[in-house]
Amino acid sequence: MTIDSKKMAAISSAVFTYIKTCEEAAYFASGAGAGKAKVIEPPVTGTGNYPNMWGSMGRSDIMQMRTMMQMRTFR
Repeated sequence: MTIDSKKMAAISSAVFTYIKTCEEAAYFASGAGAGKAKVIEPPVTGTGNYPNMWGSMGRSDIMQMRTMMQMRTFR
């Protein structure tokens, strides 16, 4: 039974990630990481937890217009 190099890379990557996750969980469970971990909160945009759709659509329109100008659509 032979294993392709891509499959072997995927297997070794999965095993490495699993081991790393277990080590991190043990580190934080032991209390060694207490006080060092920072909680990163996402920025609040719009109302509630919903993104600002007007702002993102405006930016999208501006980016599309610039792309069209770079492709020399307008002459």
